[in-house]
Amino acid sequence: MSISTKGLAEEPYDVLVVGAGPVGLALAIQVAGRGRRVGVVERWPQAYPLPRAVVFDHEAGRILASLGVDMAAVSEPAVEYEWRNAEGQRLLHYDFSDGSHSGWPNLSAFNQPTLEAALEERVRSLPGIELLRGWEAVSVDEGATAVEVTVAESAGDEPLLRDGERAQRTLRAAYVVGCDGANSFIRSCMRTSVSDLGFKFDWLVLDVIPHDRDREWTPRNLQICDPGRPTTAVVGGPGRRRWEFMRLPGESVAELNQIETAWKLLEPWDLHPGNATMERHTVYTFQARWADAWREGRLLLAGDAAHQMPPFAGQGLCSGLRDAINLSWKLDLVLSGRADEALLDTYTTERSRHLQHAMQTSVRLGRVICEPDPAAAAERDARMLADQEAGRVPQGDPFLQTFVDGLLDGDLTGARAEPTGQLSRQGRVRFSGRTGLFDETVGIGFTLFTTGDPRDGLDEDTLAWCDEVGLRLLRITDDPTANGPDVVVDLDRTYVADLARAGLEAMLVRPDFYVFGGAKSTADVPRLVAALRGRLTAVPASEPTA
Repeated sequence: MSISTKGLAEEPYDVLVVGAGPVGLALAIQVAGRGRRVGVVERWPQAYPLPRAVVFDHEAGRILASLGVDMAAVSEPAVEYEWRNAEGQRLLHYDFSDGSHSGWPNLSAFNQPTLEAALEERVRSLPGIELLRGWEAVSVDEGATAVEVTVAESAGDEPLLRDGERAQRTLRAAYVVGCDGANSFIRSCMRTSVSDLGFKFDWLVLDVIPHDRDREWTPRNLQICDPGRPTTAVVGGPGRRRWEFMRLPGESVAELNQIETAWKLLEPWDLHPGNATMERHTVYTFQARWADAWREGRLLLAGDAAHQMPPFAGQGLCSGLRDAINLSWKLDLVLSGRADEALLDTYTTERSRHLQHAMQTSVRLGRVICEPDPAAAAERDARMLADQEAGRVPQGDPFLQTFVDGLLDGDLTGARAEPTGQLSRQGRVRFSGRTGLFDETVGIGFTLFTTGDPRDGLDEDTLAWCDEVGLRLLRITDDPTANGPDVVVDLDRTYVADLARAGLEAMLVRPDFYVFGGAKSTADVPRLVAALRGRLTAVPASEPTA
C-alpha cells in the first residue's frame, strides 16, 4: 500500500482534498503552489489503472499546462469530429485544426492513467502536499474555525482490519473539498439538493489498443447516429481507441457487458483478439445532474462530486478542471485574510451557470445521437443534411461562456461591458528574455495588461496591495524592440488586438484566466484596480444559479 502518514493529526491543513482523481490532484497542486498546506485523502491504495475520460478542450489544456504537466507526453491533438447517419452520409463535421482561444489544441485526446500519473508525480514533488492513499473519509465534524475528518484505513472495497477494527485517524483542515466522485461522501455530509435533467442512457464503453499503431482511422473521431445502434468511435489517447455502443430497448446490461458481445460489435472495424487488446469493457449510465450548492460552510464540492455529465460534448473532465482553478485562488485569498469568506460563494455562482450550459449542450447533442426511432432519425437526418447543404453549420466554441455574476467589475445594477467575465485568450510573448506562451513565460495570477505605464496613477498603498495579492502590472506592446522589467512583447498581437477590438487600453485578468474588467483609458486603471480590491474585501451577496 502506497501511503504517506507524515504529519497526520499534527498540525491542521489549510485545505483537505478528499479524492485523488485528476480534479482533486489539480486542486491540490494549485493550492499548494500558493504556499498552502494541503492534504489529499484517497481510499484506493493505488491509482485506477484503466482509462475513463479520453478528451479535454483548449481551456482544460491551458489549466493542465499551468500545473506543470508535459502536455506532449500525455495527449495528442484531436483534429476532427464527424457525425454520420446509418447510411454513412456526413451529417456534421467539426474541424479542430485551427488555432485555439487558449493557445493549446481546441481538442486533445489523452489516456487518463497517464495523465493521473503525471499529476501525482507533480503532487509528490511539492513540499506542501501530503498524499494519503489507502485512507477513506468516514465522518465529518465541522466547527467554527476548522473541520475534523475521521479517516479509516482502507484497501478500496475491503477495509483493512486490525483486531476486528479499522485503523482510524483524525485530520483537521480549515476547508474540506470533496473531489470524491459521483457517490461523494462529502456531498452526503451537506444539505444541498441535486438537480437532475432526467437524461439516462446505458452505453457499453470499450477501450482498445490496436496492435497496428500505423493504421489510419478516417475520420479519427466518429459519431454514428444509427437508430439501430448509436455508436461512438474516437481516439482514446496515444496508441488507443475508444468505442461506445448504446444499449438498445429490450437489451439487458448483463447481455451487453460481455466480452463476446464487445468483439462482435467491433467486427465492422476488423478488430478481433488477434489484432487488438481489449483494455476494458464496461457499461456506464450516462447522466445529467448537479448539486445545487457547491459550498456549505467549510465544505465544498468539485468535479464529479458536484456534477455528472454525459460525454457527448467531452466536457466532464473539463468542467472539473474549471472547478479546481476557480476555487483554488479564492481559497488562498480567504485563508490569507486578503478576501472576505463570501468570496467562496462566487464559486457556485460562477461555475454552476457555466456547468449548466455545458450540461444542456451535452444533453442536446445526446438526444440527437441517442434517437432510437427510425422515423424520427430519418427526419433528423434530412434536417441536418439540408442545414449542411445550406451552409448552416455550427460556428465558434459553444463552451466559451461569460460570467454574469460573481467577482467581476461592474456597477451595482450588474451592468458590465465586454470582455468582462469572458475567458481571456493566450498568445505567444517575449518577457525578460524568454519567449513562449504567456502562462509559461510570464506566469499565472492576477494580471493587469495596459498599453501605457501600468503604475501610472497608482499610489504607494495601492502598489503595496498589488504586491500583496500578486497582481502583476504589465505593459503590453507589439513593438519587437521594446524592453523593460514590466514589458511584455505581444509576438502575435493577441493582446493588442483584443484590447483594440474592445476599445480598451487596459484589461485585468483573474488567476483562472477570466477577465475581471477593462479600462477604456489608462487614466481609468486606478479605478479598475480599486474595484478589484473592493470586491475582494466586500463580495456582494448573490444566489447560486439553479
